[in-house]
Amino acid sequence: QVQLVESGGGLVQAGGSLRLSCAASRRTFSSYAMGWFRQAPGKEREFVAAISWSGGSTYYADSVKGRFTISRDNAKNTVYLQMNSLKPEDTAVYYCAATPPRPELVRKADYDYWGQGTQVTVSS
Repeated sequence: QVQLVESGGGLVQAGGSLRLSCAASRRTFSSYAMGWFRQAPGKEREFVAAISWSGGSTYYADSVKGRFTISRDNAKNTVYLQMNSLKPEDTAVYYCAATPPRPELVRKADYDYWGQGTQVTVSS
């Protein structure tokens, strides 16, 4: 079992930045690939970014490419999502998730563990 706790959400103006963190409970954190997903009101939960267990590979949704950066610190059991140039359409609850290594990291159905989410609101 892996417990995930997100933090760092909040209210920010368009063009601003936020850094989300996701702390994992398990010392085997480094053996999991990690992802960030988001869900806006009335919409499906969608893929945002993912990172391999080593941090050597990263993946991004087209909508955030060039603005968001995913990273991880395995010594701290933590994954981060740096969000720059935020837009009102980035407003959503952001979730981190963990999965054993697999070729595909963009499908939410492939993730075994989920955090409770953190709200990000971008005002225009």
